[in-house]
Amino acid sequence: MALMITDECTACDACIEPCPNDAISFGDPIFIIDSLRCTECVGAEDEPQCELVCPADCIIPNPDFVESPDELQAKYEAIHN
Repeated sequence: MALMITDECTACDACIEPCPNDAISFGDPIFIIDSLRCTECVGAEDEPQCELVCPADCIIPNPDFVESPDELQAKYEAIHN
């Protein structure tokens, strides 16, 4: 399942750099996660790095992009190959 950023985002930009898939970008007014690039860090890390660094605790699963770990791994491999 890809992640998404809620309206509680403070636009601090802490989440951008740790994302291994470059899935997070500036939005207006909050940051956004590209669901087609988000793998919840499967393939790169043990847990979503954006969630770990987010001081506003505003990153949640995106209910519109439910994916299995195998699907997330395949997506990661497609992005990085």
